[in-house]
Amino acid sequence: MDQSQKTGKKIFSLNIISNEEKSKHKGFGAGSIDLNSMSPVIIDVDETYIDIGAMHAKSKVEKGIKFSMNREDVPNGRQVWIVWVAVDRTPEGQFYGGMTACEMLIDKEARRGWKILADHVNKMDYALKRKVILDGLSPEQKASLKQLLVDTNAEWWENSPEELKAALEA
Repeated sequence: MDQSQKTGKKIFSLNIISNEEKSKHKGFGAGSIDLNSMSPVIIDVDETYIDIGAMHAKSKVEKGIKFSMNREDVPNGRQVWIVWVAVDRTPEGQFYGGMTACEMLIDKEARRGWKILADHVNKMDYALKRKVILDGLSPEQKASLKQLLVDTNAEWWENSPEELKAALEA
């Protein structure tokens, strides 16, 4: 017996929204964002890897960390980046379409961290809108990110826009 049958109350559930253009859905969830084409990449010192847990602030580096919006609260934090990578699809194939970088500070010993959630959400949105914003990444971090993207799917890299490729060459 589920909870709704026990209490007689209707339990809130999320709607599955059709992505079809002919869908006339105008109710709850209309205009929702499809994050199926988004992947978070973590750049942590000398390690660059995909961590899908970052979609819900549950990446390997974020687990067990209490975040603050005040940078001064994390004086001994190491710099960690989340790079939002959006994959786009055309009839010719898939490619890396947008990419944005967000900074965090993580102090594992103190279990404290700094990040600005609004910046992370906005940058995710910019990546979905096919923008390339990699301000703050060092040349070494860009090279590591490029290598991960090429290793993940060389064909997607080859099909990617020149603007995106150039941003990782700097």
